[in-house]
Amino acid sequence: MAAKFIGYAGTYTRKTSEGIYQFVLDTEKETLQKAEVAAKVGSPTYLTISEDNKHLYSVAQDGDMGGVHAYEITQETGELKQINGQLVEGAPPCHLDVKKDVLVTGNYHKGEIGVHNIGSSYEVEQGSFVKHEGSGPHERQEKPHVHYTGYTPDGNYVVVADLGTDKLVTYKLENGARALKHVSTLNVKAGSGPRHITFHPNGKTAYLFTELSSEVVVLDYEASTGSFTEKQYIKAIPEDFNETNDASAIHITSDGKFVYAGNRGHNSIAVFAVQEGTDELSLVEIIPSGGEWPRDFVLDPSEKFLVASNQHSGNVVLFKRDEATGKLTQTDQVIEVPEVVCVKFLG
Repeated sequence: MAAKFIGYAGTYTRKTSEGIYQFVLDTEKETLQKAEVAAKVGSPTYLTISEDNKHLYSVAQDGDMGGVHAYEITQETGELKQINGQLVEGAPPCHLDVKKDVLVTGNYHKGEIGVHNIGSSYEVEQGSFVKHEGSGPHERQEKPHVHYTGYTPDGNYVVVADLGTDKLVTYKLENGARALKHVSTLNVKAGSGPRHITFHPNGKTAYLFTELSSEVVVLDYEASTGSFTEKQYIKAIPEDFNETNDASAIHITSDGKFVYAGNRGHNSIAVFAVQEGTDELSLVEIIPSGGEWPRDFVLDPSEKFLVASNQHSGNVVLFKRDEATGKLTQTDQVIEVPEVVCVKFLG
Protein backbone atom coordinates (compact mmCIF):
# COMPACT_ATOMS: atom_id res chain seq x y z
CA MET A 1 0.00 0.00 0.00
CA ALA A 2 1.15 3.53 -0.79
CA ALA A 3 2.84 5.59 1.91
CA LYS A 4 1.22 8.86 0.88
CA PHE A 5 -2.52 9.46 0.65
CA ILE A 6 -4.32 12.46 -0.78
CA GLY A 7 -7.08 13.81 1.43
CA TYR A 8 -9.86 16.32 0.85
CA ALA A 9 -11.62 18.52 3.37
CA GLY A 10 -15.10 19.94 2.95
CA THR A 11 -15.90 23.21 4.73
CA TYR A 12 -18.36 25.97 5.40
CA THR A 13 -17.43 29.21 3.60
CA ARG A 14 -19.15 31.57 6.01
CA LYS A 15 -15.93 33.27 7.14
CA THR A 16 -12.50 32.67 5.57
CA SER A 17 -12.74 29.28 3.88
CA GLU A 18 -12.66 29.23 0.08
CA GLY A 19 -14.11 25.77 -0.57
CA ILE A 20 -12.63 22.26 -0.82
CA TYR A 21 -9.10 21.81 0.53
CA GLN A 22 -6.53 19.18 -0.38
CA PHE A 23 -3.80 17.78 1.89
CA VAL A 24 -1.44 14.80 2.04
CA LEU A 25 -0.92 12.22 4.78
CA ASP A 26 2.52 10.61 4.74
CA THR A 27 2.15 7.40 6.74
CA GLU A 28 5.90 6.69 6.82
CA LYS A 29 6.86 10.10 8.14
CA GLU A 30 3.59 10.31 10.09
CA THR A 31 2.95 13.84 8.87
CA LEU A 32 0.15 15.96 7.47
CA GLN A 33 1.17 18.37 4.73
CA LYS A 34 -0.31 21.87 4.63
CA ALA A 35 -3.77 22.11 3.13
CA GLU A 36 -4.32 24.06 -0.10
CA VAL A 37 -7.48 25.08 -1.90
CA ALA A 38 -8.48 22.37 -4.40
CA ALA A 39 -11.76 23.91 -5.60
CA LYS A 40 -13.41 27.25 -4.90
CA VAL A 41 -17.07 26.57 -4.14
CA GLY A 42 -19.61 27.80 -1.62
CA SER A 43 -19.93 25.70 1.56
CA PRO A 44 -18.94 22.24 0.25
CA THR A 45 -19.73 20.81 3.67
CA TYR A 46 -19.85 17.16 2.69
CA LEU A 47 -17.92 15.20 0.07
CA THR A 48 -18.11 11.73 -1.39
CA ILE A 49 -15.71 9.97 -3.77
CA SER A 50 -16.73 7.52 -6.49
CA GLU A 51 -15.92 3.85 -6.03
CA ASP A 52 -13.17 4.02 -8.68
CA ASN A 53 -11.57 7.11 -7.05
CA LYS A 54 -11.88 9.09 -10.27
CA HIS A 55 -14.61 11.56 -9.31
CA LEU A 56 -15.55 13.65 -6.30
CA TYR A 57 -19.02 15.00 -5.59
CA SER A 58 -19.67 17.79 -3.11
CA VAL A 59 -22.44 19.77 -1.51
CA ALA A 60 -22.51 23.29 -2.97
CA GLN A 61 -24.15 26.62 -2.26
CA ASP A 62 -24.38 29.82 -4.28
CA GLY A 63 -26.40 32.58 -2.62
CA ASP A 64 -29.97 31.34 -2.19
CA MET A 65 -29.30 28.24 -4.31
CA GLY A 66 -28.12 24.90 -3.01
CA GLY A 67 -27.21 21.54 -4.52
CA VAL A 68 -24.22 19.49 -5.66
CA HIS A 69 -21.08 19.78 -7.79
CA ALA A 70 -19.19 17.10 -9.74
CA TYR A 71 -15.40 17.06 -10.13
CA GLU A 72 -12.87 14.96 -12.02
CA ILE A 73 -9.88 13.90 -9.91
CA THR A 74 -6.45 14.12 -11.55
CA GLN A 75 -4.90 10.86 -10.44
CA GLU A 76 -1.26 11.92 -10.06
CA THR A 77 -1.83 15.17 -8.23
CA GLY A 78 -5.35 14.94 -6.83
CA GLU A 79 -6.24 18.20 -8.59
CA LEU A 80 -9.99 18.76 -8.96
CA LYS A 81 -11.52 19.84 -12.27
CA GLN A 82 -15.18 20.83 -12.09
CA ILE A 83 -17.47 18.97 -14.47
CA ASN A 84 -20.77 20.63 -13.60
CA GLY A 85 -23.19 21.52 -10.83
CA GLN A 86 -26.90 21.23 -10.14
CA LEU A 87 -28.35 23.86 -7.83
CA VAL A 88 -31.98 24.56 -6.95
CA GLU A 89 -33.60 27.25 -4.84
CA GLY A 90 -33.20 26.85 -1.09
CA ALA A 91 -30.73 25.44 1.42
CA PRO A 92 -28.09 22.96 0.20
CA PRO A 93 -27.98 19.28 1.26
CA CYS A 94 -25.88 18.21 4.25
CA HIS A 95 -24.98 14.68 3.11
CA LEU A 96 -24.50 12.73 -0.10
CA ASP A 97 -23.43 9.31 -1.32
CA VAL A 98 -22.76 7.84 -4.75
CA LYS A 99 -22.84 4.30 -6.09
CA LYS A 100 -22.30 3.51 -9.75
CA ASP A 101 -24.35 6.12 -11.59
CA VAL A 102 -26.72 7.44 -8.93
CA LEU A 103 -26.00 10.19 -6.40
CA VAL A 104 -28.33 10.52 -3.40
CA THR A 105 -28.51 13.55 -1.12
CA GLY A 106 -30.03 14.39 2.26
CA ASN A 107 -31.25 17.90 3.05
CA TYR A 108 -31.50 18.85 6.73
CA HIS A 109 -33.35 22.14 6.28
CA LYS A 110 -35.81 20.90 3.65
CA GLY A 111 -36.31 17.45 5.19
CA GLU A 112 -35.95 15.78 1.82
CA ILE A 113 -33.97 13.22 -0.15
CA GLY A 114 -32.62 13.91 -3.63
CA VAL A 115 -31.86 11.37 -6.37
CA HIS A 116 -29.49 12.45 -9.15
CA ASN A 117 -28.41 10.28 -12.06
CA ILE A 118 -24.77 10.56 -13.16
CA GLY A 119 -24.43 11.13 -16.90
CA SER A 120 -22.06 9.58 -19.42
CA SER A 121 -19.52 12.36 -18.82
CA TYR A 122 -19.87 11.92 -15.05
CA GLU A 123 -21.93 15.08 -14.75
CA VAL A 124 -24.70 15.36 -12.16
CA GLU A 125 -28.13 15.46 -13.77
CA GLN A 126 -31.10 17.38 -12.35
CA GLY A 127 -32.64 15.31 -9.58
CA SER A 128 -35.99 14.29 -8.19
CA PHE A 129 -36.89 14.80 -4.54
CA VAL A 130 -38.89 13.05 -1.82
CA LYS A 131 -40.00 15.07 1.20
CA HIS A 132 -40.47 13.63 4.69
CA GLU A 133 -43.21 14.66 7.10
CA GLY A 134 -43.47 14.56 10.88
CA SER A 135 -41.77 15.88 14.01
CA GLY A 136 -40.40 14.80 17.39
CA PRO A 137 -40.52 15.83 21.07
CA HIS A 138 -37.19 17.71 21.18
CA GLU A 139 -37.13 21.47 20.49
CA ARG A 140 -34.97 20.84 17.42
CA GLN A 141 -37.48 18.32 16.04
CA GLU A 142 -40.12 20.81 14.91
CA LYS A 143 -40.06 19.24 11.43
CA PRO A 144 -38.19 16.55 9.45
CA HIS A 145 -34.41 16.99 9.32
CA VAL A 146 -32.90 14.43 6.96
CA HIS A 147 -29.25 14.13 7.97
CA TYR A 148 -27.87 11.01 6.30
CA THR A 149 -28.75 9.52 2.93
CA GLY A 150 -26.57 6.63 1.81
CA TYR A 151 -26.50 3.16 0.32
CA THR A 152 -26.68 -0.11 2.19
CA PRO A 153 -23.53 -2.24 1.71
CA ASP A 154 -25.31 -4.56 -0.73
CA GLY A 155 -26.27 -1.54 -2.83
CA ASN A 156 -29.91 -2.63 -2.89
CA TYR A 157 -31.34 0.15 -0.75
CA VAL A 158 -30.95 3.78 0.23
CA VAL A 159 -31.12 4.32 3.99
CA VAL A 160 -32.10 7.69 5.47
CA ALA A 161 -31.57 8.96 9.02
CA ASP A 162 -34.12 11.65 9.88
CA LEU A 163 -33.06 13.60 12.98
CA GLY A 164 -36.34 15.50 13.12
CA THR A 165 -38.70 12.51 13.20
CA ASP A 166 -36.60 9.85 15.02
CA LYS A 167 -36.90 7.54 12.01
CA LEU A 168 -34.54 5.38 10.02
CA VAL A 169 -36.18 4.93 6.63
CA THR A 170 -35.26 2.48 3.88
CA TYR A 171 -36.01 3.09 0.20
CA LYS A 172 -35.58 1.14 -3.01
CA LEU A 173 -34.51 2.88 -6.21
CA GLU A 174 -37.02 2.37 -9.02
CA ASN A 175 -38.00 3.74 -12.43
CA GLY A 176 -34.50 3.63 -13.86
CA ALA A 177 -33.01 4.82 -10.57
CA ARG A 178 -35.02 8.05 -10.73
CA ALA A 179 -37.54 7.41 -7.97
CA LEU A 180 -37.57 6.14 -4.39
CA LYS A 181 -40.04 3.53 -3.16
CA HIS A 182 -40.54 3.25 0.60
CA VAL A 183 -39.56 -0.16 1.92
CA SER A 184 -39.27 0.04 5.72
CA THR A 185 -39.27 2.45 8.67
CA LEU A 186 -37.66 1.97 12.08
CA ASN A 187 -38.81 4.27 14.88
CA VAL A 188 -35.95 4.79 17.32
CA LYS A 189 -36.10 6.26 20.83
CA ALA A 190 -38.20 9.45 20.91
CA GLY A 191 -36.09 12.60 21.02
CA SER A 192 -32.84 10.78 20.21
CA GLY A 193 -32.33 12.42 16.79
CA PRO A 194 -30.69 9.84 14.48
CA ARG A 195 -27.86 11.48 12.51
CA HIS A 196 -25.40 9.06 10.84
CA ILE A 197 -25.11 5.32 10.29
CA THR A 198 -22.30 2.91 9.44
CA PHE A 199 -22.47 -0.78 8.55
CA HIS A 200 -20.43 -3.71 9.82
CA PRO A 201 -18.43 -5.42 7.02
CA ASN A 202 -20.49 -8.57 7.59
CA GLY A 203 -23.50 -6.74 6.14
CA LYS A 204 -25.70 -7.93 9.00
CA THR A 205 -25.23 -5.19 11.60
CA ALA A 206 -25.44 -1.40 11.52
CA TYR A 207 -24.50 1.31 14.01
CA LEU A 208 -26.74 4.37 14.14
CA PHE A 209 -25.49 7.49 15.95
CA THR A 210 -28.07 9.79 17.55
CA GLU A 211 -27.19 13.49 17.69
CA LEU A 212 -29.54 14.58 20.47
CA SER A 213 -29.06 11.71 22.93
CA SER A 214 -25.40 10.91 22.00
CA GLU A 215 -26.04 7.18 21.74
CA VAL A 216 -24.95 4.48 19.35
CA VAL A 217 -27.82 2.18 18.45
CA VAL A 218 -26.73 -1.29 17.40
CA LEU A 219 -29.10 -2.64 14.75
CA ASP A 220 -29.68 -5.95 13.05
CA TYR A 221 -29.97 -5.38 9.30
CA GLU A 222 -32.10 -7.76 7.25
CA ALA A 223 -30.73 -7.50 3.71
CA SER A 224 -33.64 -9.40 2.15
CA THR A 225 -36.17 -6.78 3.28
CA GLY A 226 -34.08 -3.67 3.98
CA SER A 227 -35.43 -3.54 7.54
CA PHE A 228 -33.71 -2.89 10.87
CA THR A 229 -34.32 -4.00 14.45
CA GLU A 230 -32.74 -2.56 17.62
CA LYS A 231 -30.28 -4.59 19.70
CA GLN A 232 -28.45 -2.17 21.97
CA TYR A 233 -28.19 1.49 23.01
CA ILE A 234 -24.84 2.69 24.37
CA LYS A 235 -23.73 6.21 25.36
CA ALA A 236 -20.82 7.91 23.55
CA ILE A 237 -20.22 10.50 26.30
CA PRO A 238 -19.54 10.10 30.03
CA GLU A 239 -22.66 9.66 32.15
CA ASP A 240 -21.69 12.65 34.30
CA PHE A 241 -21.35 15.07 31.36
CA ASN A 242 -24.34 17.41 31.70
CA GLU A 243 -23.56 20.09 29.13
CA THR A 244 -24.96 20.08 25.61
CA ASN A 245 -23.40 17.55 23.25
CA ASP A 246 -24.27 17.18 19.58
CA ALA A 247 -23.06 13.80 18.37
CA SER A 248 -21.54 13.89 14.90
CA ALA A 249 -19.99 11.15 12.76
CA ILE A 250 -19.61 7.40 13.15
CA HIS A 251 -17.23 5.06 11.31
CA ILE A 252 -16.12 1.43 11.59
CA THR A 253 -12.85 -0.30 10.76
CA SER A 254 -12.74 -2.58 7.73
CA ASP A 255 -12.10 -5.61 9.97
CA GLY A 256 -15.29 -4.82 11.90
CA LYS A 257 -13.53 -4.77 15.27
CA PHE A 258 -13.82 -1.11 16.29
CA VAL A 259 -16.35 1.70 15.96
CA TYR A 260 -15.47 5.38 16.39
CA ALA A 261 -17.94 8.18 17.15
CA GLY A 262 -17.47 11.96 17.36
CA ASN A 263 -18.85 14.30 20.02
CA ARG A 264 -19.34 18.04 19.50
CA GLY A 265 -19.60 19.83 22.82
CA HIS A 266 -17.70 17.20 24.76
CA ASN A 267 -15.16 17.61 21.92
CA SER A 268 -14.08 14.00 21.89
CA ILE A 269 -13.97 10.76 19.98
CA ALA A 270 -15.44 7.66 21.57
CA VAL A 271 -13.83 4.31 20.81
CA PHE A 272 -15.91 1.13 20.97
CA ALA A 273 -14.91 -2.51 20.63
CA VAL A 274 -17.25 -4.77 18.65
CA GLN A 275 -18.06 -7.95 20.53
CA GLU A 276 -17.47 -11.10 18.53
CA GLY A 277 -20.62 -13.10 17.97
CA THR A 278 -23.15 -10.40 18.88
CA ASP A 279 -21.64 -7.30 17.19
CA GLU A 280 -22.73 -5.31 20.25
CA LEU A 281 -20.43 -2.59 21.58
CA SER A 282 -18.35 -2.01 24.69
CA LEU A 283 -16.68 1.32 25.41
CA VAL A 284 -12.89 1.34 25.17
CA GLU A 285 -12.12 5.03 25.76
CA ILE A 286 -13.25 8.59 25.10
CA ILE A 287 -10.40 10.92 24.13
CA PRO A 288 -10.17 14.64 23.26
CA SER A 289 -10.51 15.40 19.54
CA GLY A 290 -7.61 17.85 19.47
CA GLY A 291 -9.85 20.82 18.80
CA GLU A 292 -13.32 22.25 19.14
CA TRP A 293 -16.47 20.76 17.58
CA PRO A 294 -15.28 17.54 15.81
CA ARG A 295 -17.78 17.56 12.96
CA ASP A 296 -16.32 14.45 11.35
CA PHE A 297 -13.23 12.26 11.09
CA VAL A 298 -11.89 9.55 8.80
CA LEU A 299 -9.70 6.48 8.96
CA ASP A 300 -6.89 6.66 6.42
CA PRO A 301 -6.73 3.83 3.81
CA SER A 302 -4.10 1.95 5.86
CA GLU A 303 -6.30 2.36 8.98
CA LYS A 304 -3.17 2.99 11.03
CA PHE A 305 -4.29 6.58 11.51
CA LEU A 306 -7.42 8.58 12.19
CA VAL A 307 -7.79 12.17 11.02
CA ALA A 308 -10.24 14.38 12.94
CA SER A 309 -11.79 17.58 11.59
CA ASN A 310 -12.66 20.20 14.22
CA GLN A 311 -14.98 22.81 12.76
CA HIS A 312 -14.90 25.62 15.33
CA SER A 313 -11.13 25.51 15.87
CA GLY A 314 -10.53 25.09 12.12
CA ASN A 315 -7.99 22.30 12.43
CA VAL A 316 -7.37 18.80 11.14
CA VAL A 317 -5.60 16.56 13.67
CA LEU A 318 -3.68 13.32 13.14
CA PHE A 319 -4.08 10.38 15.55
CA LYS A 320 -2.18 7.08 15.53
CA ARG A 321 -4.43 4.05 15.94
CA ASP A 322 -3.52 0.90 17.85
CA GLU A 323 -4.90 -1.79 15.58
CA ALA A 324 -5.04 -4.34 18.41
CA THR A 325 -6.87 -2.24 21.01
CA GLY A 326 -8.49 0.42 18.84
CA LYS A 327 -7.08 3.16 21.10
CA LEU A 328 -6.03 6.51 19.66
CA THR A 329 -2.94 8.60 20.40
CA GLN A 330 -2.87 12.22 19.27
CA THR A 331 0.28 13.22 17.37
CA ASP A 332 1.78 16.70 17.01
CA GLN A 333 0.54 16.88 13.42
CA VAL A 334 -2.12 19.56 13.04
CA ILE A 335 -3.00 21.56 9.92
CA GLU A 336 -5.30 24.53 9.60
CA VAL A 337 -8.45 24.16 7.50
CA PRO A 338 -10.95 26.97 8.18
CA GLU A 339 -14.51 25.92 9.06
CA VAL A 340 -13.69 22.29 8.29
CA VAL A 341 -16.56 19.80 8.27
CA CYS A 342 -15.63 16.45 6.69
CA VAL A 343 -12.51 14.70 5.44
CA LYS A 344 -12.16 11.99 2.78
CA PHE A 345 -9.18 10.10 1.36
CA LEU A 346 -8.46 8.68 -2.07
CA GLY A 347 -8.21 4.96 -1.36
